[in-house]
Amino acid sequence: MVERKSLGVGILGAGFIGQFHVRSWQGVRDGDIVAVCSRTLKNAESLAREAVESGVGEDVAAYDDVVALVQDPRVDAIWVLTPNFTRIDVIKAITDEVISGRAQLKAIAIEKPLGRTVDEARQVLEMVEAAGLLHGYLENQVYSPGLVRAREIVWARGAASAGTPYLARAAEEHSGPHNTWFWNGATEGGGVLNDMMCHSVEAGRFLLTPPGEKSSAWLKPVAVTATIASLKWGRKKYAEQLQDTYPGVVDYTKTPSEDYAHAVFEFVNGDGEPVVVEATTSWSYVGAGLRLSFELLGPEYSMESDTLSTESKLFLSRSLEQAEGEDMIEKQNAEQGLMPLLSDESVSYGYTGENAALCTMFLHGEQPLESLESGLEVVELLMAAYKSAETGETVRWPLDLNDFVPAVAQGTWNPRA
Repeated sequence: MVERKSLGVGILGAGFIGQFHVRSWQGVRDGDIVAVCSRTLKNAESLAREAVESGVGEDVAAYDDVVALVQDPRVDAIWVLTPNFTRIDVIKAITDEVISGRAQLKAIAIEKPLGRTVDEARQVLEMVEAAGLLHGYLENQVYSPGLVRAREIVWARGAASAGTPYLARAAEEHSGPHNTWFWNGATEGGGVLNDMMCHSVEAGRFLLTPPGEKSSAWLKPVAVTATIASLKWGRKKYAEQLQDTYPGVVDYTKTPSEDYAHAVFEFVNGDGEPVVVEATTSWSYVGAGLRLSFELLGPEYSMESDTLSTESKLFLSRSLEQAEGEDMIEKQNAEQGLMPLLSDESVSYGYTGENAALCTMFLHGEQPLESLESGLEVVELLMAAYKSAETGETVRWPLDLNDFVPAVAQGTWNPRA
């Protein structure tokens, strides 16, 4: 019997998203979690124990030093899940060890967004390429099984007969993130546009691109028209609620981040036809929990998907005393009434498919299509959207956004001033 090989994965970042990735690993065959690193050793040890207890790793090491993680001989690849404002320093620490020969990494995968600006995203890509590493951009939605299968059928049955699709709509909405740094424009790099439209625009590009093709090769950006707003959290009552909940958050009555963003991205596809991605995101949605919705329209066909239209629902009456939690759906806002139930969020949102695909490709020395180049392209699209929102004008390509920093990230944007 041939001994099965496995990719040794080090998780860098033990927060909310790190926990999500570890839970998803139960559906991964070609990789095992061998180490966890966090700025706080206690958090790294806790997530390492969770990995062991859930059967996705054995003798999982815990570190509070990036260099120690990279130099661990069991670590073949690192999943970078740290906050946006740490990205440059973290990637430099990793790639310096590889270039110096003190570490023998094969690959790196980095969570969205790749950077807070085009300049940061480009620096990340250049450092990783200089180190000679395989790389993947952790955009989970393009691995969501509902999207992947619908796209396959649309292109095989619809586009093959009637022509390529022309309009993709993608939306991501919830009531707001879990950590202070997300709410501060400088550390996040903006607000909901940077935090969540990175998902929506890439999901839209994915749907409009034929399976097996790179989005950047098939879709050439032409223009973007965007709007941002502070709808809920800039109101005095909710700005005070933010400050009570997240110590250290900025005063949203003075320097808010946008909690709503809408953008229309225009492209020309590989057939020379105009196509459009409509993306909408918000931190001001109050419903059962996180809502992801997608549509794809073509000449004689369409598809749609909504994560709150679940196969299972349950009802809990007002007579039941309920503790707050997120056991039914991410960003859960209620524990009573008729509630949607997602049986496995890691699968539905694409984390399991993402990690399974990247582990298999990295193990076999293959470069994923959804690479850090994709991440840079997404940041360029987001920064163009910010520029459009700030100027109130449509932004057209070609354009140079390398030095552009959104007013939200600079702390100078306040639509209520």
